Amino acid sequence: MQKILQGETKRFFRTFRVRKYIMDYKNTLNLPKTEFPMKANLSEQEPRRLEKWNNGGLYRNILKSRKANELYVLHDGPPYANGNIHIGTALNKILKDIIVKTKVGFGFNSPYVPGWDCHGLPIELKVDKELGSKKEKLSKAEFRKLCRRYASRWIDIQREEFKRLGVLGDWESPYITMNYSYEAITLKEFYKVYNTGGVYKGSKPVYWCPSCVTALAEAEVEYREHQSHSIFVKFKLADPSKVEMAREVSAVIWTTTPWTLPANMGISLNPYERYCIMRVDKSSSKNLKPGELLLIAKPLAAETSPLKGNMGVLAWSEIREVNPQALDGAYARHPFYEKDSLFMLGEHVLMTDGTGLVHTAPAHGLEDYEIGLRYGLNAFNPVDDNGRFIPDLPLFAGRDINEATADILKTMDENGSLIASGILSHSYPHCWRCKKPVIYRSTPQWFISMQHNDLRKNALSAILNSVRWIPSWGSNRIYSMVENRPDWCISRQRNWGVPIALFVCRECGHIITNEEIQSKIIASFEEHGADAWYENDIPFYLGEDYRCPKCGSNDIHKEMDILDVWFDSGTSYAAVCEVREELGGKADMYLEGTDQHRGWFHSSLLESIATRGKPPYKEVLTHGFVVDDDLQKMSKSVGNALTPDEILKDYGAEILRLWVAAEDYTNDIRISNLILKRLVESYRKIRNTCRFLLGNLYDFSPTDALKFEDLKELDRFILL
Repeated sequence: MQKILQGETKRFFRTFRVRKYIMDYKNTLNLPKTEFPMKANLSEQEPRRLEKWNNGGLYRNILKSRKANELYVLHDGPPYANGNIHIGTALNKILKDIIVKTKVGFGFNSPYVPGWDCHGLPIELKVDKELGSKKEKLSKAEFRKLCRRYASRWIDIQREEFKRLGVLGDWESPYITMNYSYEAITLKEFYKVYNTGGVYKGSKPVYWCPSCVTALAEAEVEYREHQSHSIFVKFKLADPSKVEMAREVSAVIWTTTPWTLPANMGISLNPYERYCIMRVDKSSSKNLKPGELLLIAKPLAAETSPLKGNMGVLAWSEIREVNPQALDGAYARHPFYEKDSLFMLGEHVLMTDGTGLVHTAPAHGLEDYEIGLRYGLNAFNPVDDNGRFIPDLPLFAGRDINEATADILKTMDENGSLIASGILSHSYPHCWRCKKPVIYRSTPQWFISMQHNDLRKNALSAILNSVRWIPSWGSNRIYSMVENRPDWCISRQRNWGVPIALFVCRECGHIITNEEIQSKIIASFEEHGADAWYENDIPFYLGEDYRCPKCGSNDIHKEMDILDVWFDSGTSYAAVCEVREELGGKADMYLEGTDQHRGWFHSSLLESIATRGKPPYKEVLTHGFVVDDDLQKMSKSVGNALTPDEILKDYGAEILRLWVAAEDYTNDIRISNLILKRLVESYRKIRNTCRFLLGNLYDFSPTDALKFEDLKELDRFILL
């Protein structure tokens, strides 16, 4: 039987395809032809094999052998250069390597250019921490050089970690977002959008992190459980006759952000809902007396409504119904300032919770801002960059907004306007870096308009008609994000990034730029990097006697905000795929985790549609996150994290790669020592099978190979 099996095995491998694959694999082991070790010893054997690949120029030889073939480009989404790789990063890189090698196996010319994302807040915060008080003595240019050095160190570390995973690519010439040429192209792409009229500067509410002191994009916000004050407040109507009443009536609002009440400018009602005046018959609230009249939404005023109990009302009666149109343009008194709040009508007011009357502070909410804009309200913002009330704000000047909340509640409790308060646990936006709660705050920022040149419409069309999404549900996910997103806030109040290189007249606010000025700035970036903006003075770019072309003033300053790092990485197809000759000016696939529907996939799509009218990719593949056996996310703080380094030492890279290949990457992927041990057993079966097959090829010669048409039908079937 053994002789029969050996004979059949040798006959099967007398083919031009199987023989070549097996012999090529054997040759990579760097062993004598008659020697095949009984133990894999992957942690020892793999480094030697990788060294042989590197010294022999394996990647270059593969490209050379496929040079004339059809091109397939998987464009690398750049990992962040600020720490050792983690298991999720390893999953991502191995998946990419499997796809690239599979495409090569199918005959494609598939170059792989790895990249790194180097600008942004995380690196800046690390350098800040290392410098301490020394930072105050450094110029912006000096500080940026330290950030560059920090990122460079981690690029070198991560490069070796990726190579140890067996990932083939152009590691000697990767793309790096802080390279001078990349920074110049990023600025050039910004100018392209700006010159079409798609960029504007405006003061509107954006996510703001008081801890990191910068604006944040939606992709930089995480939602976590948070406890907030839940309060009901009375706003007395300035003229009760508007609701056909002769005595005092109070509009009741509900909010979970008491610190925004100093910025209140109005109260919003839904124009299509019914409202009513309720008389309090019995109450447990000390600031709600029997006989008081309250204005609330009728759908929320039912006897069994949770609203009633939350407000401390034990019994109430409806006096009359109110048409919200009657209140449009009327006023109520602010609960603790000598000013009025305007009643406005807006369809954003829902009947799902609260009172149906929405406290409106245009500086602290996008919907508030939009309705305030429609009614001509000033977006008064009393909160500074560090999350403190401004020095001239009555009652709470200079106070941290969170610390001042208790005083705001006390003030309203004492004047009788606070009906009830409690603590609400709910999902709330937090900064992706410092993990602290963020606020909505109106500040002057630079935006890319989603309406200009039909950017939103064209992006949605591209999602549906021009891109293949793997899995297919990725299309719905990114579609809903683009469909509902506000204008893209692209400015950040930090130092480490590509500056928004524009000049502004202090006298009249005119933005000074033209093709000649832009060309000169780009040339300086190409030669000296974005640091040139900080190292050269204004006359270097504009000349000694330049004056504002609009008002004639010579009081001109540089814009010092930097571009959102998502804009940085979003221009990678322009700075890499359209520049690197071997990539042929295209990207077939982008591959990242599902979080990049909000991040890199999103920003790359918008930037490309805005400048080229087409998406930067043909296919987008997403994978899940790595979790433990209990489906908990891997975390060092929780103590359930497995690092690639630990796995490589204990098992070897092949076991980690086998884990990636064996799992359903479209969902969250489990990993644990138990799972890895099971994979070791599977690996042994695969390896021992190969040993058996190779053992039966000890006397095989290429001259023994049979032509495909001379094979038996069963052999041809197996090969096909």
